[in-house]
Amino acid sequence: ASLATGPRQDNGIFYEIRTYDIKPSKMKEFIEAVNKYFHLRTSHSELVGFWSAELGAMNKVVHVWKYDNFAHRTAVRHALANDKDWQGKFISPALPLIEKQHNEVAYLVPWCQLGKPPKEGGVYEWVTFQMKPGGPALWGEAFRAAVNAHINTGYTKLIGVFHTEYGLLNTVHVIWWNESPDHRAAGRHSAHEDARVVAAVRDSVRFLESQQNMLLLPLQCSPLK
Repeated sequence: ASLATGPRQDNGIFYEIRTYDIKPSKMKEFIEAVNKYFHLRTSHSELVGFWSAELGAMNKVVHVWKYDNFAHRTAVRHALANDKDWQGKFISPALPLIEKQHNEVAYLVPWCQLGKPPKEGGVYEWVTFQMKPGGPALWGEAFRAAVNAHINTGYTKLIGVFHTEYGLLNTVHVIWWNESPDHRAAGRHSAHEDARVVAAVRDSVRFLESQQNMLLLPLQCSPLK
């Protein structure tokens, strides 16, 4: 225990974050294919959410999958490779529409449970933080305090905080839900005038290398809407 770098989860559950860059002229076609055939994919394993980028990136989709452990993922990938409907109706037509694919494996941080929005119809903010090397043992408490400071203002809903295990390390993805882009803008403006938020963020950014934000819209197939 004295060598541990921080709190650890007591199960093998992890999340695969898949990000696809779609050819600009093919985005509409790709989304239509997802809406029509993605039930073939979700019959194999649990989809957490599927979004398209509206601001902060273009022609990009992000989807998150939940697995019990790595053996579970291996079994699902094997089943998908042998699913003729999935391969024929979606994969074969969709691959030429995709310019680039990227995946990461991430865990929910120990102090966060996966949340749900209070209602459908809002927007999601996906914030990626590149933290200084050292992991949660170095920056975890300060980062948690900054997240909680924003939660406590009440303008936004936390969906999840994920820390990478495969992919670019020391990356943290935070998903927020807001009623609308304007509601989010007004809330952040107010939050950044709150002394408690300012103090918590100032402490956390000591460990920050870079940050990127995307505004995401859920697709029809997304459980998080």
